[in-house]
Amino acid sequence: MSDQWYFEDFVPGQEIELGQRSVTEEEIIAFATQFDPQPFHIDRDAAAQSIYKGVIASGWHTCAMMMRMVVDGMRFEEASMGSPGLDGVRWHQPVRAGDTLSLRYITKEVKASSSKPDRGVVWSTWVATNQRGETVCTIEGMAMMRRRSAGQGG
Repeated sequence: MSDQWYFEDFVPGQEIELGQRSVTEEEIIAFATQFDPQPFHIDRDAAAQSIYKGVIASGWHTCAMMMRMVVDGMRFEEASMGSPGLDGVRWHQPVRAGDTLSLRYITKEVKASSSKPDRGVVWSTWVATNQRGETVCTIEGMAMMRRRSAGQGG
């Protein structure tokens, strides 16, 4: 396989480890201040009094961090054709400052397009865990991926 991922590189059942990423309180508050300004994401005092007993990352921030890990780890800048959507997102545990997230990409199904021979669809599940091995978030969805022959000019 080249250093770029194309449709042909995905096989049902494969699991790809995509590294780790540490989370800081500053980035949690900055993201939430702009996109999800609920008190338990942006206000230390209010968060301490909440059911979470401290500041936690927005679930959308967790998803954004996972997306960055996929883009950095999979390197499909030539092959990615976007996604028609997600089938599910679950936030299992809060993400807190100081957590280190690890991400696993699990290929569930692949299907070459019969009407557009330059592409195929890859269904996957992304599983983010914290440093204690607890699952914090799962994302199930699909991606349209360029076929290698189409990505290299034939």
